Order: sequence, then C-alpha cells, then structure tokens
Amino acid sequence: MKSVVIIGSGNVATSLAHGLAAHCRVVQIYSRRLEHARMLADAVGCPDATDDLQTLATGADAYIIAVSDDAIADVVAATPDNGALWVHTSGSKPIDLFTGHRAHCGVMWPMQSFSRQVVTPLDEVHFFIEASDSDALAEMRTLGNLISRHVTEADSQQRLRLHIASVFSCNFANHMWTLAHEVLSDAGLPFEAMMPLIRTTVDKLDRLTPAQSQTGPAIRHDVQVIDRHLAMLDGDKRDIYRLLSDSIMNHNPQDDHAQ
Repeated sequence: MKSVVIIGSGNVATSLAHGLAAHCRVVQIYSRRLEHARMLADAVGCPDATDDLQTLATGADAYIIAVSDDAIADVVAATPDNGALWVHTSGSKPIDLFTGHRAHCGVMWPMQSFSRQVVTPLDEVHFFIEASDSDALAEMRTLGNLISRHVTEADSQQRLRLHIASVFSCNFANHMWTLAHEVLSDAGLPFEAMMPLIRTTVDKLDRLTPAQSQTGPAIRHDVQVIDRHLAMLDGDKRDIYRLLSDSIMNHNPQDDHAQ
C-alpha cells in the first residue's frame, strides 16, 4: 500500500491522515472547504489539496472516504471507479453503498471517538473491516496493519451492533458526564472532583466485567437515597436518573443483593 487519497478533513480523516502519512504517501486531501483540505495536507506533508471531486488524483492505491455518514453515497456517486481500493470509514453505513459503483471496495471503521483538534494515536484503536472480495480484504488488512495492532473482520450487521455498543459506552457516558458537570456547577463545585472516580471506574474494567463493577444506590435497591436524589432534580436529569436507576435494579434483582 504505497499511496492513498483521503476524502475528508474532519474528525476521523485528521487522525487517519496523520497515521497513514507515517507509513505511506498521502498524495491528496479532499474537503468541501479548500482551506480545511490545505490545513490537513500541510500538517501531514501531503503535496496536494482540492475541493473538487472531479480533480481527484487518479493513480493512488487506495481512496479512503472519511466524510459524514450522509455524504458517503454522494461521494461514491460523484467519483468514477478507477480500479483502486475504495473504502469508507463509517460504523453504521453498510458496504452496500458501493453497490453498482465500485467493484473493489470495503469498509474500515476505527471504533474510537475522534476530534479534529486532537490527533489520536491509532496503534491501539480497533479497526473493523469488511470487503467486496478476498483481494480487497487482503489489501485492507495490509492498510489497517500499517496503523493499528487490532484489525478484525466484521460484516455490516456486526459493525452496526458495535456502533450501538460504542454509543452506549462513549456517547451516552459522555452525556452523563455533561449532566454531572451541570449538577456540580449549579452547586458551585468543580467537575475535576469526579476525575479520580471516573478513572477508577474505567480502570476496573481491566479486571472486572461492567456488571461486576457496578456500584451505587440502584444496585443496592436503596430507594430512599434514590428518592432524595430525584427530589433534587427536574426535567431531563430527573427522567434519566429514574430510567437508569430502574434499569440497574431490573438487571440486579433485590434478592441477588440480600444481606
């Protein structure tokens, strides 16, 4: 895998471009906004930036589509099949987006939370791949192994379940921290006080399953504490607290925790 074109300049594209530039030639960056394409190209030593899909470089080994999910089909439809490996990076979109447009293609989804402002090291990120044929699969393994130690084959349905799990594990968890931040701010307290608790909770997952590491009033069925908390909350916070407490109690019947 000697040369790649990155189509996109956002959260995923930024870290992929940096990771791939250390192992192969990133020959071109595309973005709808030329200044964004140029910024990323300059950052990774890429010689060419464009905002025109009709001027994509034609001789690259792989074309990596790292744009928003809703834009993938438009990119595929607007670009020709040049015989190279074409890959999209979505966790929730199927490989079928290439049907009728590409013969040699696949999906390479990095299961990680990315931000354009922070380049994420990719060596420990798990990449889940799916391909149109055995040759494409081999090329995608080669591409993935350049930047990560964790490359696993997963079809579109498996990848969708992984995406659901990642929303629970990351996006929803982060929203809980946002709500915690608001609760503490209302009381004039710093969110930094939560950091040792959050780190310990995550670190325990190296030794315990999530179910084994669950603590708190709901698993103890301590309804008096739960009711006091609910009385101090309103709106979404009250509804979410009640819903999650009920879910924890349903997963952990009271008889299982009898003294």
